[in-house]
Amino acid sequence: MSIIALKNVSISFGADAILEHADLIIEPNERIGLIGRNGAGKSTLLKLIDGSVLPDDGDVLIQQGARTGRLIQEVPNDIDYDIRSVIALGNAEAGETLAQYYLLDSEQQAASQELQHALNDHDGWTLDRRVQTLCSKFDLEPGTPFAQLSGGMKRRVLMARALVDEPDILLLDEPTNHLDIDTILWLENLLLSLNVTLIIVSHDRSFIDALCTRIVELDRGLITSYPGNFQRYLATKAKALEDEATHNAKFDKKLAQEEVWIRQGIQARRTRNEGRVRALKKMREERRQRRERQGTASISLNQSGKSGKVVIEAEHLHVTYDGKPIIKDFSCRILRGDKVGIIGPNGCGKSTLIKILTGENPPQSGQIKIGTNLEIAYLDQHRAAIRDDLSVQDNVSGNTEIEINGQRKHIMGYLQDFLFSPARARAPAAKLSGGERNRLMLAKLFTRPFNFLVLDEPTNDLDYETLELLEQLLMDYTGTLLLVSHDRTFLDNVVTSTIAFEGDGQVYEYIGGYQDWLAQKRDHATSETEAPAAKESNVKPSAAAAKPKKLSYKLQYELDHLPGKISELESKVQTLTNTMADPSFYQQDADTIATTGTELKELQAELDAAFERWEELESM
Repeated sequence: MSIIALKNVSISFGADAILEHADLIIEPNERIGLIGRNGAGKSTLLKLIDGSVLPDDGDVLIQQGARTGRLIQEVPNDIDYDIRSVIALGNAEAGETLAQYYLLDSEQQAASQELQHALNDHDGWTLDRRVQTLCSKFDLEPGTPFAQLSGGMKRRVLMARALVDEPDILLLDEPTNHLDIDTILWLENLLLSLNVTLIIVSHDRSFIDALCTRIVELDRGLITSYPGNFQRYLATKAKALEDEATHNAKFDKKLAQEEVWIRQGIQARRTRNEGRVRALKKMREERRQRRERQGTASISLNQSGKSGKVVIEAEHLHVTYDGKPIIKDFSCRILRGDKVGIIGPNGCGKSTLIKILTGENPPQSGQIKIGTNLEIAYLDQHRAAIRDDLSVQDNVSGNTEIEINGQRKHIMGYLQDFLFSPARARAPAAKLSGGERNRLMLAKLFTRPFNFLVLDEPTNDLDYETLELLEQLLMDYTGTLLLVSHDRTFLDNVVTSTIAFEGDGQVYEYIGGYQDWLAQKRDHATSETEAPAAKESNVKPSAAAAKPKKLSYKLQYELDHLPGKISELESKVQTLTNTMADPSFYQQDADTIATTGTELKELQAELDAAFERWEELESM
């Protein structure tokens, strides 16, 4: 018997329906990944299931007696309670009473007969035991004020609140936002151990793959189910989109033929088939009601000229905070074109390291050298550059035109590349969803030219298609990238090296992305167990010792293809050199001579850089 059933459900908040005669059946203990474009209505569907929103038409049926818990996407900013009170408020019957009880000191609690009677009447003491158990399980200090917690700890408290009623159905809206990788892995293990029906909205592909047994997609008002994990969904969805495009093309061709027939004049009217006329009217209505798939964001980077070869050189950096070591004796060298990921627990010092490496703050000790010709663009995780009182358009630029890579473009056209319609572009930023705010920040950031890009948690709230587009954009980006992210798949696909905070101020650099880091950590742990003498002498691993003997797949692929690229560049350089060696070449106009000379210099510089990169990878 199903635990959740949507039957012919419709709901809309504007011109297009969020759901249009949609059906969905979910069995007990299924783990569903709910996906869709930003604004498709995923959060609305969760609200329909927990009963906080009612459908315009149709039925939402929940198994009798089933309890629902929900983790909302946005962290509330107006909670004045402590941790245990926030968790208790997840219970509708005794939560408020227990929260008031927690506000009292021990003497006041003993004297408050009214509160004690109310807790007795609504099984409040059982709720109190569950609150204490969850605080222990989630490693939370019960009396700590909620407002003093970090974003990640607040999400942990809100997860405990969603579980305090021991729900049969657990609805999670972007549960990994603001969580570090260790906490995400902890959350994965927790959810796998629960005997509940899970419905998860998340942009984290690794998280969805690890947990979900079925993918449910919300697209243009329709619900479609795909068995299996996210990777299987991608293959099936690609085939479904291809079939849809083929069907629509055939339909549009047939409709065009029928439109020609109906307009053929008097001769056609004498033999007109009224059934064919009715069929044409039906086809017109079907075409009118077709909802086209929303376009994909078309993002381009506004790159400036090349920086110097060495972008950052740091030696023996030390940072302490309140007597606690944050960074101990860390050194690194970042070259032009490197894509460096930074990982570590929340609060470990990742933002501090970024500010030191970019020259914003000096180190407490050690040396930092910043390269030449650097133009830095920085996306901070708090999106502080967005003003809620301004429109989307005015947040990006106060002008009607902007310049991208030397070309003038109307601001509305530019914003449409980031999936903002003209109406949405004129709306205040305060009305944007989390994903829209992220796209707005990227649109604002990419209006300025840069050759050194710093991104702090850029993937939060982005839909999968925009996320994959940004991913490909960064993979093709020829400048230098410094990336803080807890998205494991994103790190694996983009970065060429990883700086990892490993506790007690120890910071090391590794080749490759997240999975490469894990493999190297495992190799190092194995080598430690095989060398107990070294462990007993408290010998700390060096960054060099932690690095692998083999390149990651991505770097090995780059190394394998560099000789072919070098050969091609050498051939082009030789061809241009021969051309310019011909005396007749200089009988051409001055512009042609100058252009060819510039092209030769650029090719030679690219060839030199390819040789340097080849030597660097070979040395690894």
